[in-house]
Amino acid sequence: MMASASAKQAPKITSKASAGGTGAAGVTGGPPIMPLASPLMGKKKKPFLGMPAPLGYVPGLGRGATGFTTRSDIGPARDANDPVDDRHAPPGKRTVGDQMKKNQDDDDEDLNDTNYDEFNGYAGSLFSSGPYEKDDEEADAIYAALDKRMDERRKERRELREKEEIEKYRMERPKIQQQFSDLKRKLAEVSEEEWLSIPEVGDARNKRQRNPRYEKLTPVPDSFFSKHLQTGENHTTVDPLQGLGGLNTPYPGSMTPGLMTPGTGELDMRKIGQARNTLMDMRLSQVSDSVSGQTVVDPKGYLTDLNSMIPTHGGDISDIKKARLLLKSVRETNPHHPPAWIASARLEEVTGKLQVARNLIMKGTEMCPKSEDVWLEAARLQPGDTAKAVVAQAVRHLPQSVRIYIRAAELETDVRAKKRVLRKALENVSKSVRLWKTAVELEEPEDARIMLSRAVECCPTSVELWLALARLETYENARRVLNKARENIPTDRHIWITAAKLEEANGNTQMVDKIIDRAITSLHANGVEINREQWIQDAEECDKAGSVATCQAVIRAVIGIGIEEEDRKHTWMEDAESCVAHGALECARAIYAHALQVFPSKKSVWLRAAYFEKNHGTRESLEALLQRAVAHCPKAEVLWLMGAKSKWLAEDVPAARSILALAFQANPNSEEIWLAAVKLESENNEYERARRLLAKARSSAPTARVFMKSVKLEWVLGNIEAAQELCTEALKHYEDFPKLWMMRGQIEEQCENMDKAREAYNQGLKKCPHSVALWLLLSHLEERVGQLTRARAILEKARLKNPQSPELWLESVRLEFRAGLKNIANTLMAKALQECPNSGILWAEAVFLEARPQRKTKSVDALKKCEHDPHVLLAVAKLFWSERKITKAREWFLRTVKIEPDLGDAWALFYKFELQHGTEEQQEEVRKRCENAEPRHGELWCAESKHVLNWQKKTGEILALVASKIKNTF
Repeated sequence: MMASASAKQAPKITSKASAGGTGAAGVTGGPPIMPLASPLMGKKKKPFLGMPAPLGYVPGLGRGATGFTTRSDIGPARDANDPVDDRHAPPGKRTVGDQMKKNQDDDDEDLNDTNYDEFNGYAGSLFSSGPYEKDDEEADAIYAALDKRMDERRKERRELREKEEIEKYRMERPKIQQQFSDLKRKLAEVSEEEWLSIPEVGDARNKRQRNPRYEKLTPVPDSFFSKHLQTGENHTTVDPLQGLGGLNTPYPGSMTPGLMTPGTGELDMRKIGQARNTLMDMRLSQVSDSVSGQTVVDPKGYLTDLNSMIPTHGGDISDIKKARLLLKSVRETNPHHPPAWIASARLEEVTGKLQVARNLIMKGTEMCPKSEDVWLEAARLQPGDTAKAVVAQAVRHLPQSVRIYIRAAELETDVRAKKRVLRKALENVSKSVRLWKTAVELEEPEDARIMLSRAVECCPTSVELWLALARLETYENARRVLNKARENIPTDRHIWITAAKLEEANGNTQMVDKIIDRAITSLHANGVEINREQWIQDAEECDKAGSVATCQAVIRAVIGIGIEEEDRKHTWMEDAESCVAHGALECARAIYAHALQVFPSKKSVWLRAAYFEKNHGTRESLEALLQRAVAHCPKAEVLWLMGAKSKWLAEDVPAARSILALAFQANPNSEEIWLAAVKLESENNEYERARRLLAKARSSAPTARVFMKSVKLEWVLGNIEAAQELCTEALKHYEDFPKLWMMRGQIEEQCENMDKAREAYNQGLKKCPHSVALWLLLSHLEERVGQLTRARAILEKARLKNPQSPELWLESVRLEFRAGLKNIANTLMAKALQECPNSGILWAEAVFLEARPQRKTKSVDALKKCEHDPHVLLAVAKLFWSERKITKAREWFLRTVKIEPDLGDAWALFYKFELQHGTEEQQEEVRKRCENAEPRHGELWCAESKHVLNWQKKTGEILALVASKIKNTF
């Protein structure tokens, strides 16, 4: 039974498998899938199983199972919203429905009328959906060849026509370059002076473009909205069904007016404003105390805000109304609050309603009769006679008010009436210092003295009244007054200082120190802290008032208070410099004198005091100080030399010699003193004495500088052979001193012995390879004889031996520039600034290597790198000078000589500048300042000051000489 069932089922399984296999084969193209043998099948297989199907066989056709498609043929069913398999599909292609819609759109041709042209037909190809076969490709190639052939035939004519059209267009509209070609040819005739006189191009943009401002937004007032709501076509309405007839307030039973105007559905802006004011009124009432009438709102801050709302005369009317309503609310909420009445009156005054303001403030005086401010405001707003009446009424309410009495006196025009008012005031308020001072100022000296004697009785604690009375009294009475003042006010230092000044003014200077000492003791006893800075300020005021003895006594008394022992010297020096800066020279002198008493053996303190006397004192005071200094510090050579120089400048040569003789005794074999003695003799044309001194110095204190000065003296006197012999002798002992080699080479150059000079420089460089000046002299020598290549090689070798030397880089740049090789000079300058980025002399030269338009930019870069370098500041001054900006140039010259007064080039350029653009007074001032500074350095300055022909010239003569050789080539 089971076998027959399986036999019956076998054909069905076969047919289904065959159908499935056929479908699969149709999809994959593989062999048909063989069915697996089942254990239920009979042992004998059907003959057709496993055999290929006959030709034309359709599975299921005999059973009528045809005309349907299975899932194996079309795949699983998918909804239109299902995502596609591609996870990175672009938007619009991420669902199955999107892709189906896109495929349908691609199949449809766009045959719209807008896509049709009469000549070309449709923009797209009507047959794009058809297959592109080989004959289509051949046809396209033939058409392309025809188009190319036709284009070549018309090419020449087309290009010729285009060329003619361009020429015609250029004739009608030429380029700017062509329009100005004739003017540019004429530039060859412009001279350098005319070119320099052309003004700089300013900013041609208008003011709004040059100064862009943020867009200003002004709030739109309510009246604007109200106007446009009435005139506009579209009206903003509120649905009446919403039932918004009014605003619910926090108080039950109160309702603001409705937002709608009656009869229309439009917004009423006026009623919105009224509702807002009502709400504000209620809020003010909410925070007020109805029992006491005092508000808990901060009146100062609140009224400050109200004042900020008060508009000017041109203010918006609605803003004025808002402020008026707010102030009215404040007055009604708290009528006894004075600032509310004052602010209301000032609002009406600003808006021009002066009478309303007066009425308001008078109402305020009724509500706040005990307020000074309200009465003073009423007096200010009222006219003259009415103001007097208001003040009289105020006095009745406030008989102790000082400000009202002062205002009453100001309202009076007659001096006698003012005195009467003030005397009446003093009867009521006798303790007011302000009233006494105002009354005393109106009196004559005798009456003022009488009033002050009464004033100090009424106000015994006022220092000003006591001091004013002491000034008006005689010497004896003033002493009594000050003694009484000290009894009443034992804690004030000004009374003691005034007493000391009084004694000094009457010639009793020995009492000054006692009074100041007693003052310190008394103030200590009364628990007053001695503030050192305040006392020094008082001493400076005494100095400026001419009380020198008092000033010095105060300094001596307080200078050591509150300072640690190890900080005394440093602090006192700072105090002295501060006094000098404030112009109190006697204070500074007193500080130095006290410091010298405490530190008599400190050379630095003596030096500072000496420099102070040199700059601010007299020659006699300086010499007296130096005599004391050398007595305490005999080993300080600089003090001896300053004393000798002071005598020499006063043309007292014997006194200078005697000082130097004493210096020799104190400092035997001192090089500085030997050389100072030689200079003294040589400057006074005592050459033989100078020679003997140098010979003695060479034997007793031989140094390289002594030999150098010996060679220099023979050289400048014209004894070339003696100078050469001394130089040779010196080099035997000091061959590593480069200045001797320089002098030997320069002497040979002066004698036109170039080979010997070169040999001297080369020998010196072997001994002193790090002497930059020797390398520069050798380079100059080679350049002078025309050996530019050798000079260049020498400078390169020097830079290898002395890296990061700005002087060598600068000479290399200038060498190329003098040779006319500006490009190489610029390249070298760039390398130099890389190696020495903070060198002022290189940046100063780089500014003027640039073309004129780029110099300003370069100067800004130089100032960023070397902000306080004098050479860069000098270059900026020259730049402004070249641009004819006289004021700025003078400012930068002043800045340069202030930063580095030892730079002679700056003084020479400044003097040249003043000779061209300054007055005689300015020229003389520069010359005097230069003589005081005594500059020693600078390229141009040293070239003249160290020349053998100028060795006896003073600083002023060298200044004029250097300035005369400067040419305005920058």
